Amino acid sequence: MKNKIVNQEEWRKQRLLLLEKEKEFTKLRDELSNQRRDLSWVKIDKVYRFQSLDGEKTLNDLFGNNSQLIIYHFMFGPNTEQGCKICSFWADNFNSIIEHLKQRDLTMLCVSRGPIEKLEAYKKRMGWKFKWMSSINSDFNFDFHVTTREGASSEYNYQELTTEMSNEMPGISVFYLDNEGNIYHTYSCYARELESFNTAYRYLDIVPKGRDEDKLPWSMSWIKYHDEY
Repeated sequence: MKNKIVNQEEWRKQRLLLLEKEKEFTKLRDELSNQRRDLSWVKIDKVYRFQSLDGEKTLNDLFGNNSQLIIYHFMFGPNTEQGCKICSFWADNFNSIIEHLKQRDLTMLCVSRGPIEKLEAYKKRMGWKFKWMSSINSDFNFDFHVTTREGASSEYNYQELTTEMSNEMPGISVFYLDNEGNIYHTYSCYARELESFNTAYRYLDIVPKGRDEDKLPWSMSWIKYHDEY
């Protein structure tokens, strides 16, 4: 244990100093959130089609009764039998917030290139209730830079890929539907920015051991499917 042991008065003094930094961080985070919302939009003219148990859906259909849509790009390729463990760790946070988000004019769902039958079977295994669409015969994943094309240059997180990575990668994309039926891409994030949307990591970051990943082969190698711990 490396932490200094002090009395309550000294601890409070240190805590108040840290609180000031936390308040500064909160203010900066609010400013950043405002800048995200003020970002220019891109109109989506291309027609994207997705597969669901209810048949084919367009991107417009995915909004449901809401004008805002968040899509989590879940790593589950056409030739795999189960979803990515890391994406599953994120998706375990989704189930209970979907109904809350609907109250704020927001639909949230997952999209993967795996066949819809495989996605639904895996969703049942995990006990998830959120909607999950297949983009297996669509350019959607390629256009939003979460799937690479063999033999073609690719980018991820707004830069060209210079190292070998999986051909399926995670991300989050946000869309807006106006009253005339026009769809706009407003925001996408990838890589470590996704950590902002993982509740478990937020809690791990405040405990004495933190994420405790320093000595692991790679940072998230401890993660398993929640039914395999």
